[in-house]
Amino acid sequence: MARATGVSRRAIAAGAKELKDPKGLRASRQLKQRRVRQAGGGRKKIVAKDATLQRDLERLVDPVTRGDPQSPLRWTCKSVRKLAAELRAMGHEASYWVVTQLLHEMDYSLQSNLKTLEGTSHPDRNAQFEHINREVQRYLGEGQPVISVDTKKKELVGPFKNGGQELQPKGKPEQVRVHDFEIKELGKVAPYGVYDIAQNSGWVNVGTDHDTAAFAVESIRRWWQTMGQPTYPKAKRLLITADSGGSNGSRVRLWKLQLQELADETGLQISVCHFPPGTSKWNKIEHRLFSFISQNWRGKPLVSHEVIVNLIAATTTTKGLRVASGLDINSYPKGIKVSDKELAKVQIERAEFHGDWNYTILPGRQSN
Repeated sequence: MARATGVSRRAIAAGAKELKDPKGLRASRQLKQRRVRQAGGGRKKIVAKDATLQRDLERLVDPVTRGDPQSPLRWTCKSVRKLAAELRAMGHEASYWVVTQLLHEMDYSLQSNLKTLEGTSHPDRNAQFEHINREVQRYLGEGQPVISVDTKKKELVGPFKNGGQELQPKGKPEQVRVHDFEIKELGKVAPYGVYDIAQNSGWVNVGTDHDTAAFAVESIRRWWQTMGQPTYPKAKRLLITADSGGSNGSRVRLWKLQLQELADETGLQISVCHFPPGTSKWNKIEHRLFSFISQNWRGKPLVSHEVIVNLIAATTTTKGLRVASGLDINSYPKGIKVSDKELAKVQIERAEFHGDWNYTILPGRQSN
């Protein structure tokens, strides 16, 4: 029987003995009811023997107490082995496996931080979203260009580690620097993106200097010259959706002054709709362009400007995304002040609803 079932001889002998004594009848009935053990059989759970174990474990991982100066796990990783060690120091007999099982029973799991908190919400947030949507639909319906703009995260240029993995010969990963110290002769790049919503295409201007309003508008200018004007030869107006902060912020005077110069050059009426503060993730360029660029160059060290431009331009999706890119080595000094007199020359028409977020720059400015 032991050879046939794999059950130990001792267990088989104990089972046979139970069937022979008066209690065996009850045991056989339990077997028919598919019970393996008699009620109450088996090893007792550790929480039954240690009444305070679960409570102490929950106190260690509770988000309310994890920052308490008295908490033994303050500023430490909450791994199951560390938790088990802390519980043993408190007098509990708990292995890391027991801690794993208890956490599972308590509905705990390893989770990353989730970006959902946006701070204080502006009372007109939803109304601004609706306004942007109406304007975008109106422009698209009339065949006028609509673009979403923003600056991607600055990147170090050189043999530095880039997140993600890339196929390499086994045991031969690409060698990169241990420390991410900027190489002065290579510096950083600031990729400014322009995403054409109707065409599902993008332009990324890879700047090597400061991310200023002048750089932002120059990026839009290069998009218009290389992609926008050929696609929309009869365009009279341009709608830009942008964040409220950064180089294209709603309060940046230089941004408006530079847009006036662009409007004068192109003859376009340039309308701008800013997203409310704290809602930049709704800007379409974030998840329609930048996210795919990050996926395309993951695991690839950005060793030179040429590599960065080529990796951006090689970005595609199954839905037909097209991306072009260019290097901008111009200088864009910081700290340029725009006087009230200069700002007064900007031909700006503000919308009735939140004119600070929604406005139009008219071309043909008269210079004095």
